[in-house]
Amino acid sequence: MTQAIVTTGPAARAVGATKIYGEGDTEVRALDGVDVEFERAKFTAIMGPSGSGKSTLMHCQAGLDTLSGGQVFIGDTDLSLLDERDLTLLRRDHVGFVFQAFNLVPTLSALENITLPMDLAGVTPDQAWLDEVISTVGLGDRTTHRPNELSGGQQQRVAVSRALASRPEIIFADEPTGNLDSTTGNEILDFMKKAVDELGQTIVMVTHDPVSAAYADRVVFLGDGKIVDELIDPDAEAVIDHMKQIR
Repeated sequence: MTQAIVTTGPAARAVGATKIYGEGDTEVRALDGVDVEFERAKFTAIMGPSGSGKSTLMHCQAGLDTLSGGQVFIGDTDLSLLDERDLTLLRRDHVGFVFQAFNLVPTLSALENITLPMDLAGVTPDQAWLDEVISTVGLGDRTTHRPNELSGGQQQRVAVSRALASRPEIIFADEPTGNLDSTTGNEILDFMKKAVDELGQTIVMVTHDPVSAAYADRVVFLGDGKIVDELIDPDAEAVIDHMKQIR
């Protein structure tokens, strides 16, 4: 059985998180002793130059990859103490994911794609919450449509709704607007921000885009596998200035 998720304190955190690839002369420290907390009901962006470790941090924090050293927690659950089965259950029950690729099942309707993880887990959706999520992301008139009948932006709204529908402890988003034009991408970011501000969701997003990062409550900057700076209530210009300093 997975450990119970504690609903006080940070939604997720890393303590001395280290990830090493290779050894000897070929050793690469993708993460080098990272300490970071992700506050509940906040939108955090992770930024850094290519190779800074930002995607590695997200993947390890989300339980999609393992650390070489240190610890990562979802709530108070130490992921390193879980076997593969319990880790799978924790990801299913407590973590939501939004990726650049929409990852929708083409034969299912939008609504069926949204509820699919819960259906697989044998969990009955909270109808009031599901209705609120669908309304929040503006999909009320598209729930019976299949992915090929939806625009790219609508498909990503389905993916965001799927991540929100089970009320996870935290949602990890990896370049969620990377396949979208800027206008549609900004709409998706508006929805994600609304999910944090109005629905109390916690979102951690990896992005390379200062405009996307400006939607967050906080930006954490990585450089060479270490956290080198952070910015509260960012705007795009301030994000660009910070990125220039760590290139």
